[in-house]
Amino acid sequence: MALTVLGWFYTPYDPNETRVVERFQPPGWPHLLGTDHFGRDVFSRILWGARVSLAVGTAAVCVGALVGVALGLAAGYFGGFWDELLMRVGTALQALPSILLALLFATIWSPGVPVVLWGIALGNIPSFLRVTRSQVLSIKERPYVEAARALGASDLRIVLRHILPNVGSALLVQFSVSLAGAILAEASLSYLGVGLQPPHPSWGRMLREAQAFGSLAPWLVLAPGLFIAAAVVGFNLLGDNWILGRERLYKGE
Repeated sequence: MALTVLGWFYTPYDPNETRVVERFQPPGWPHLLGTDHFGRDVFSRILWGARVSLAVGTAAVCVGALVGVALGLAAGYFGGFWDELLMRVGTALQALPSILLALLFATIWSPGVPVVLWGIALGNIPSFLRVTRSQVLSIKERPYVEAARALGASDLRIVLRHILPNVGSALLVQFSVSLAGAILAEASLSYLGVGLQPPHPSWGRMLREAQAFGSLAPWLVLAPGLFIAAAVVGFNLLGDNWILGRERLYKGE
């Protein structure tokens, strides 16, 4: 996260500037993570790629969350036919992983960031739908919801004022876990050539370009690989900490 913020304002070098005379320089000074086969500064490209990975991942998860939460609220609150229909839609979407959806979109449209974004977004809808639905099923039977219904509150008011705020903590955990998966999916799609196109860097694209030089310049593989792993593990740990925090709150610790 800190590297992403730094990358918006500062990079030591232009991430796309080539210096052939400086190609394959090992990590050190002035290139902290070395240079690649075109003499481009790897650290600058890592900073730029962090912006891409986090921006695409966050946007995709937000879109998936908005749609999934709306469908989950409707399925859990109204039940019956709508519950059955929406859960079947969620199951159908869950059968198609984000990577396959993005590859399908790339065959219809040209590869690029929008293809990756919509593929990951559609893949995240079922997760948010199921989490929201399960929470709504337990919350809608609570006394304060029954009291609001008895006072004549509309369904929309009950959902927005009394149910949705109490689903928020579970959604935060799901958002953190989904963001980790989205960053990994974006890196995988960029590695396959479906995501951000050259010359602009992304972590997955850097791995793809480095695979031919792994034995000659191992830092080209290690740098983006370690940053991808750190981002995914970090967001997963953040979700785990939220879960532990909720459990301690419920226990009164």
